Amino acid sequence: MDSRAIGLRERKKAATRLALHEAALRLVLRDGLAGVTVEAIADAADVSRRTFSNYFSGKEEALLYGDQVRIGTFLDTIRARPAGETPWTALRETIASLRDTFGSRGPGVAAQLRLLRKQPALVTRQAAIYAEVEQELAAEFTARGAAPGLPARLLAATSMAAVRVATSQWIEEDGATPLTDLVDAALLVVRPAFPD
Repeated sequence: MDSRAIGLRERKKAATRLALHEAALRLVLRDGLAGVTVEAIADAADVSRRTFSNYFSGKEEALLYGDQVRIGTFLDTIRARPAGETPWTALRETIASLRDTFGSRGPGVAAQLRLLRKQPALVTRQAAIYAEVEQELAAEFTARGAAPGLPARLLAATSMAAVRVATSQWIEEDGATPLTDLVDAALLVVRPAFPD
């Protein structure tokens, strides 16, 4: 099969996922999570209900797709860092390299996140996503020299807690301080936990 055809197909799939995510976000911000159906999301994205099901298991998953993409980018980036870097260096360099990607989120995004965080079903699902990330991050930290088991898991959980707290602060401030600046400040607070 032609690699260009595979590339085009993947781009179309990515565009469909994004269209469904954006439609879900628009509708939930307007009507609330309970007021939105999968059918409404599919209609708003101009696809069938079956197409929706090919991409997402439900409206919550469609709503959190943007977070999953950002988390995937973060994990891919930290894994691609040079093998000899310590957990701290790999984490800081990853955050620095993603400044443009994550730093462009303005006050409109903060308002959206504020509304979404009022949805208990989304908060629960997001907590599960972060727990998975912590496991993957702990494995990465272990590969970079952190003591395995509890110490690596605590470093990963502490790192993710710093990111969550910084994001919460950013939402409360309605994006007044750049998100990346808040993440940097939060990570510096937890710096002493990391071995050199």
